[in-house]
Amino acid sequence: MPDFLGIDTSNYTTSVAVYNSDENRIYQAKKLLPVKDGELGLRQSDAVFHHTKQLPEMVEKLFSETETKNFKAVSASTRPRNIDGSYMPCFLCGEGFARSFSAISRIPMYRTSHQIGHILAALYSSDSLELADERFIAFHVSGGTTDCLLCESDEENILNITEVGTSLDLKAGQAVDRTGVMLGLKFPCGAELEKLAVNSDRKIKVKPVLKDGNCCLSGVENKCRAMLESGEKQENIARYCLDFIAETIIAMTKYAVEKYGNLPLVFAGGVMSDKLIKDRIISCFPESRFAEPQFSCDNASGVAIYGYLKSMEK
Repeated sequence: MPDFLGIDTSNYTTSVAVYNSDENRIYQAKKLLPVKDGELGLRQSDAVFHHTKQLPEMVEKLFSETETKNFKAVSASTRPRNIDGSYMPCFLCGEGFARSFSAISRIPMYRTSHQIGHILAALYSSDSLELADERFIAFHVSGGTTDCLLCESDEENILNITEVGTSLDLKAGQAVDRTGVMLGLKFPCGAELEKLAVNSDRKIKVKPVLKDGNCCLSGVENKCRAMLESGEKQENIARYCLDFIAETIIAMTKYAVEKYGNLPLVFAGGVMSDKLIKDRIISCFPESRFAEPQFSCDNASGVAIYGYLKSMEK
């Protein structure tokens, strides 16, 4: 019963996961990094400190709840994306643990990107892992990215990713969190902003801003602040923010489909766990594949699956 361990230490969450390939089952443990009220994230030095403290706790929790005896490989996300210059110190925490575990257990260690981990987690959660051998369009929408990506099978990296479109300024997750903190919500604000939005009593027209497939989201924060200052209800401000993001993703999707054809569509990243956004996208693209919320937000599941897929190549 081979098991594959994955570690992901992002700027939001400490995550560990085990993928059991015989059962096609994921076991995971994760914990958000603590952020003080009113703040919009952590400095990298603080993120590294909290991962150093939380990673042993998550490993202990995971191993106390699962029977894992036959590890075949360990994997870690070591950078945000598979592009030159992509680097964040917080990923050193997971990489260091994975290197040690590999040496002690005498098993291979594989390195991948946080982004590929997100996409593989979405494929697993939507029962679509077979797409890793095909060509498809994926969105990675989170606090650090608003990316539309052409994904193709790759022997070295499992997925070869070509950027189709991205945000030229504010990322979708940043827009959500900045709007939420503006409204007095606790960071990260996605779940609470959605709760506000479902109780809105009017929809405000939105117009996405696209330039050659790339989007601009900085106007969302400015518009939401102006609405708040004019006395608009918080519920309507929240709804406007989420509607703007949904319509932007839809416009980017239409651009990608026109350019590459009707390829499978996969949506990953924490922002994609928002039901209002998801339902709006599905109304335009009914065959879209989404991860369940626990596999949308930062998690190590896709990183563990990466190790499994790499091992299958041997």
